[in-house]
Amino acid sequence: MSNKSTSEIKFIIELDENKVPENLSWSAQDGGIEAQNTKAIMVSVWDSKSKETLSIDLWTKDMPVDEMKLFFHQTLVSMASTFKRATNDEKMADTMEDFCDYFAEKLNLKG
Repeated sequence: MSNKSTSEIKFIIELDENKVPENLSWSAQDGGIEAQNTKAIMVSVWDSKSKETLSIDLWTKDMPVDEMKLFFHQTLVSMASTFKRATNDEKMADTMEDFCDYFAEKLNLKG
């Protein structure tokens, strides 16, 4: 008998009359998260058949631009770290991290 299990991550998107996100929330029971509000979501999935990335990028209309810049920076840092773990390509991961530092510097994100 197999020991397989499943896990679910759920996003709830409340739209205004123009289909612009007003409220976003997400749940991940395995992570202890239930209907947690957020202002932005970026999800990427790999379609191995077509060899392309499909993505969902959403943010609420009240997401502050300064927070969006931080969100992007932290996402890029996370991607560099994930790239290093997934590929073991330290040289390219270091280059990605250098770009993250440059990105933060140009947007005055580091104090």
